[in-house]
Amino acid sequence: MAYRNGTYVAFHANGTNIPGQSDIKYYQLMRAWSFKPDDEFTLVNSHEKASAVRDTSQAATLRRSLHERLANSKNMVLIIGGTTKSDTDWVPFEIENAVDKYKIPIIATYVDYDKPIRNPAALVSYWPEALKRRIENGTANVIHVPFKKTVLMNAMGQFSHNNPPPGKGYGYYSDEAYKSFGIEG
Repeated sequence: MAYRNGTYVAFHANGTNIPGQSDIKYYQLMRAWSFKPDDEFTLVNSHEKASAVRDTSQAATLRRSLHERLANSKNMVLIIGGTTKSDTDWVPFEIENAVDKYKIPIIATYVDYDKPIRNPAALVSYWPEALKRRIENGTANVIHVPFKKTVLMNAMGQFSHNNPPPGKGYGYYSDEAYKSFGIEG
């Protein structure tokens, strides 16, 4: 039985691991927040709890490693940028397994938003098909948040396979919660 205390971070790599050319830069930023000694942001990174694979690894090896990482996760942060919807391989695989097999909630964080998200359904044009389908059929537990450190920190600490976000696939924080995070708008 896996010890499920990690956060699995998924993002569209756009065929590269070069920051600035894909959403990997947001993942790297989350890691930097966590490594900063005077910062409260903590990321128990599921990717660091499993054996590393190289970008050149065989697809089957990568799939096995991703399954191991998902099995060790209490939640998933899905970084959603302008190209996430166009990912047709790994992001859909990660969403499908997170929801269908491992039953972990998704913290959908939007890099183009810095204001409170109050109507997740209005963001459907950003969703990969795998996420859209699971939200619409009620199998995904999702909270939708802007890519802001304080909000992510709260969501990662609060929501897990044992404590999913409210609202089924359309969860969002209240205005009062956003005020407590120092975000208004």
